[in-house]
Amino acid sequence: MKLSNIFKNGIFKENPVLVQLVGLCSVLAVTTTTVNGLSMGLAVTAVLLGSNIVISLMRNIIPDKIRIPAFIVVIATFVTLLEMFLNAYMQSIYNALGIFLPLIVVNCTILARAESFASKNSVVPSMVDGLGMGLGFTFAVTVLGIVREVFGNGTFLGGTDFVINVFGEAYPGAGILVAPAGAFILLGIFIAVFNVVLNKKKKTN
Repeated sequence: MKLSNIFKNGIFKENPVLVQLVGLCSVLAVTTTTVNGLSMGLAVTAVLLGSNIVISLMRNIIPDKIRIPAFIVVIATFVTLLEMFLNAYMQSIYNALGIFLPLIVVNCTILARAESFASKNSVVPSMVDGLGMGLGFTFAVTVLGIVREVFGNGTFLGGTDFVINVFGEAYPGAGILVAPAGAFILLGIFIAVFNVVLNKKKKTN
């Protein structure tokens, strides 16, 4: 398969959130703001990229019987390094992501790519797959975070020095959009729209 197709699969045809519907726990929990959604997306992308590369390099020396524990150890190593980095240099993001940062270890997206792709392919395709899947995840959580923040709180880039009051100070906010119920509703709408557009594109091609 061409590297460009592998990359596009992660964003469109096999988007982990909008098509495969995996890793939804963190998607629903941390996307209350744009910054939180983008931060979680980039964190998952970094772990996906690193773990795919290492697992691909080690695929011929990891015994088949212990491959899943071995994959988890590799993933946990990258998550720990990322957690230490954010705690040291980006404290606000570290605090915002909270418990969902260490829970990246058990994110189904990362383990699924390790098992289904990185353990069966060479380094370059595995790296491209990790990057594509990570950016597909980042796209979904960032868009969800933007919509929830803008219409839920009336702000954009809240929690930063660049915060914008989109609808002015008087906007009361739509509380349901920043609540768990709102996250479920919006995610369902996004999944439906994304798949309708994707199916139309397939028919056109």
